[in-house]
Amino acid sequence: MVYKFLILSDEVDNFGREISIDADATFLDLQNIILDSVGYTKDQITSFFICDDDWERKTEVTLIEMDSSSEEDSWLMESTKLSELLEEERQKLIFVFDIVADRGFFMELRAIETRTHLDKAVCTKSIGNPPAQLENFDSIDITIADSTDFSDEFYPDDSFDPSEIDEEGFSNFDENSDPYAN
Repeated sequence: MVYKFLILSDEVDNFGREISIDADATFLDLQNIILDSVGYTKDQITSFFICDDDWERKTEVTLIEMDSSSEEDSWLMESTKLSELLEEERQKLIFVFDIVADRGFFMELRAIETRTHLDKAVCTKSIGNPPAQLENFDSIDITIADSTDFSDEFYPDDSFDPSEIDEEGFSNFDENSDPYAN
């Protein structure tokens, strides 16, 4: 079987990729063809999320083991075949390529061709330029407000009065006390 994916970005208009890959390929193979198709390096931690129809993230497939003590199933790209988690057309996925800024591509399994086989994944259609691989935080102008000057933007609720905070109650708090005990 061959899976055909459509890949889009919400950051860049007129960007898209179409990927064809064998159903027995791994999520690592899918990651590699995606990264190759957009010219990204393979030195970043990435994840796939299998989503429901409303793009809610359900199952995560990670590049590296994240939490071995979890009671939930752990899916690794290197050892998980696409056919293990993807069974129907129109299945939605998110491929997160920038974990720090939680940026990624929206993917949809557009077609499943049952009587074909591919030895190697291929990008069959490429439109437009992808967004930058990593967010450039140097270009973001960040202003840190004076901690004693809380503006209306910080406390937009008109009913909030910062003078009502009982700072004295916090000064007596230590690690061994319960601040909620009567």
